[in-house]
Amino acid sequence: MTEDAHPGPIRALVLGGGGLAGIAWEVGVLVGLAEGGVDLSLADRVVGTSAGSVVGTLLTTGVDLAAVHEEHLAGASESSGPPATLDMEALGAQLAAAMDGARDAGVMRARLGAWALAADTPPESGRRAIIDARLPVKEWPRTDLRISAVDAETGELAVFTRDARVELVDAVAASCAVPGVWPPMTAAKRRYIDGGVASVVHVARADDDGFEIQGAADRVLVVAPLDPPAGGPFRSVTQEIEQRQESHPDTDALAILADETSLAAFGTNVLDPSTMPASARAGRAQGQAWADEVARRWS
Repeated sequence: MTEDAHPGPIRALVLGGGGLAGIAWEVGVLVGLAEGGVDLSLADRVVGTSAGSVVGTLLTTGVDLAAVHEEHLAGASESSGPPATLDMEALGAQLAAAMDGARDAGVMRARLGAWALAADTPPESGRRAIIDARLPVKEWPRTDLRISAVDAETGELAVFTRDARVELVDAVAASCAVPGVWPPMTAAKRRYIDGGVASVVHVARADDDGFEIQGAADRVLVVAPLDPPAGGPFRSVTQEIEQRQESHPDTDALAILADETSLAAFGTNVLDPSTMPASARAGRAQGQAWADEVARRWS
């Protein structure tokens, strides 16, 4: 299909990072939107980072999200994996050290990668098995799915697609490899850390040319459970959207961010499986509340 033959606007969905709580919340949002008549499986492009890579894969491979949502409401499952603690204070200290004197963001990310490679974490094989269990379908979808990760040695951003010759499970595992918590994951003989190290959403990737459809997206919907404050090389979700709109003023972008109820459901550790039921409920409520607005803008 060529750009001229594409029926209607190019629509891109961007799904951000947020741990297990974020996975449950994002699935809940998508289910709530679907109940309001918004079918996001019709997106032409899907960009997934960390938790968003899991949800984006479930969506584009045709998994029944309503059934997944019910599983999240029921609590932790085998695919949730063992409880883990995201020590934000320790991660913040490592981030500050990585940024100190770094000439650019790539150097900073490479320093975080070196720390992650040296960290005492569970084995890759066990972690990959958990990611594998989360993905009922293992083959890349026909939809233009883009999964972000960061090369642990070079600090370079990688965006995996079905043309990347990387197994889908490996791409998702790489995108979800939180430094210091999970091991850097191997994909195509390289090791990668969480794509959120570069950005929690990667809004700009929604406009890269790819596959049958060329050109920037006409409609962009960002669904992001976490919106860290801007600082150093990092921009907030709002700033990323604003920067995108400056270069694409004739297009439309909309963001659904976690509200106070959702943030309370996440608690202090988004990697704790016990946060999933409340996060799922809060996400579904937000999806239902946003359905009319998204339907108007998305169509």
